[in-house]
Amino acid sequence: MVKLRNLVLFFIFLTVAAPIFLYTDPTASFKTPFSKRDFLEDVTALTFNSDENRRLNLLPRESPEVVRGGVVGVVYSKQIPDSSSLDAHKISEPRDQLTARVLSTTEDDDNQSRTDNPIEQVTDAASQMYRPNDDMQEQDPRHSHIQASIDNSQNKKRMHVQLTQRTSRTADERQEPKAFGVEKERGNVLMPDAQVRHLKDQLIRAKVYLSLPAAKANAHFVRELRLRIKEVQRVLGDASKDSDLPKTAMERLKAMEQTLAKGKQIQDDCSTVVKKLRAMLHSAEEQLRVHKKQTMFLTQLTAKTIPKGLHCLPLRLTTDYYALNSSEQQFPNPEKLEDNELYHYALFSDNVLATSVVVNSTITNAKHPSKHVFHIVTDRLNYAAMRMWFLDNPPGKATIQVQNVEEFTWLNSSYSPVLKQLSSRSMIDYYFRAHRTNSDTNLKFRNPKYLSILNHLRFYLPEIFPKLSKVLFLDDDIVVQKDLSGLWSVDLKGNVNGAVETCGESFHRFDRYLNFSNPLISKNFDPRACGWAYGMNVFDLDEWKRQNITEVYHRWQDLNQDRELWKLGTLPPGLITFWKRTYPIDRKWHTLGLGYNPSVNQRDIERAAVIHYNGNLKPWLEIGLPRYRGFWSKHVDYGHVYLRECNINP
Repeated sequence: MVKLRNLVLFFIFLTVAAPIFLYTDPTASFKTPFSKRDFLEDVTALTFNSDENRRLNLLPRESPEVVRGGVVGVVYSKQIPDSSSLDAHKISEPRDQLTARVLSTTEDDDNQSRTDNPIEQVTDAASQMYRPNDDMQEQDPRHSHIQASIDNSQNKKRMHVQLTQRTSRTADERQEPKAFGVEKERGNVLMPDAQVRHLKDQLIRAKVYLSLPAAKANAHFVRELRLRIKEVQRVLGDASKDSDLPKTAMERLKAMEQTLAKGKQIQDDCSTVVKKLRAMLHSAEEQLRVHKKQTMFLTQLTAKTIPKGLHCLPLRLTTDYYALNSSEQQFPNPEKLEDNELYHYALFSDNVLATSVVVNSTITNAKHPSKHVFHIVTDRLNYAAMRMWFLDNPPGKATIQVQNVEEFTWLNSSYSPVLKQLSSRSMIDYYFRAHRTNSDTNLKFRNPKYLSILNHLRFYLPEIFPKLSKVLFLDDDIVVQKDLSGLWSVDLKGNVNGAVETCGESFHRFDRYLNFSNPLISKNFDPRACGWAYGMNVFDLDEWKRQNITEVYHRWQDLNQDRELWKLGTLPPGLITFWKRTYPIDRKWHTLGLGYNPSVNQRDIERAAVIHYNGNLKPWLEIGLPRYRGFWSKHVDYGHVYLRECNINP
């Protein structure tokens, strides 16, 4: 009985003492097959987003379109140093101290801001949680370990909840269409037309799907897509920015996006879509080319036509002019017309309103208006109207002379080669023949203004003004902004022509105006020589006569009777005639391009003495550039009785 009791007590002791002995022995060699250390080392050995076979899948994987920018993950482990590489005496920190390992991926090309990434925000906040403060650093390392161990579980749970919430919310936001009024450009500035552009892109994509065989086979999808197209077109209308869109635009955009997603599932052959888009691009380029050609033609046509108001004005003026008696038809101060002490201007034009702007702007900015004399030459149809306008609107103390080119009896086809060419059968066929076999593709060379002798009078200044020594030539499409009297004191250094050079662009050089494939041109001129501007030119008429410039002009015109050296116009023969006889004056005197270039430098315009509307977009036409029209229109009195009767408005 005693032996049995002792045996029972032994087993009870063994049952109680054995577990205590086994689990408290620090030298115990018993280890589980998958120990805690092995587990942590395996975790720290994982790579993030680098190895396909060992990818960290704590969160659902997202596509590259969703995950943009750098992504940072934090893996927490106990740092266990390798005994083979560390000196046991130098290890002052416990083996179980908690550390964080940060794994990062390479940022994308967009360099997305760190603050835009919710995962980084969470991990940064978590790392701040686990970073010891100054007080903690002063404490015992073991105390830091104990404190970190206590908070470890709670912090992990809190970070996991925040990370999951941020990631799911970000994924939801990124799955929405990009341009719902929140798309941004550089500098975080909202794009004012982002939604409009997205709607237009949707229409293009929808039309592509409608033309694909796979989509056509699905009748239900085709009906739905056509309905969405009509809805988007109705919402889009003529809107150019998001503020022009109705309130229903967002709903239509989302509905279209859902329908397009269906189309993407139906049509999975990318090569077919690419071919269709290329065909659409080619078609669009062809349409653009046709529209450009039509635009050029219509612009040239508009530039050639005379608006109703400008047609009415000379008729009204002519009627009133012939109602005057002979004494009322004369201008005052005829004695000043040949006085070389005064400032003489030459204008050749058939446009009454444009000529009045040139005169008015010059007198407005003149320091001594009484010293300025304007010599205007026009054609027979506008002669009476031009005289009547300046009789009714005298330019202050300035002197006016109006002449009729038909009265220049010396100017005839036997004397002037250009007059002979303009009246030739080939020139008439060139302009008026219905079906031309050899016509120029450049429509600007077909402008009838080249048929007018007024355009060529600039080469006959000494014959028109035989008593004058120096003349300032002005085109009728310029506006004067400063006093021009200083031009008469410019020393031309023996040259005949003083003009502003136009070397800024390649099309202002000689090879763009002259035919250098012809040996007559290539042997005598430099193709890269700098051109200069007609429109405001100082001509020394004494030097002109001395060098016999008119004869030089005639000789080259005879050589160009078949238009082999240059096309029609006055600048090419001017470049030839005044070759090495032109003195470049300061660019501040003359700024060009207001009749064709919408981006002329504003500073150049403001500091220029003369601004020139060279080109087809004249300020008195509806096609004129609105940005520059004010410089011209401020010199027009739209309240004048003649302008009101002819319905000429700004």
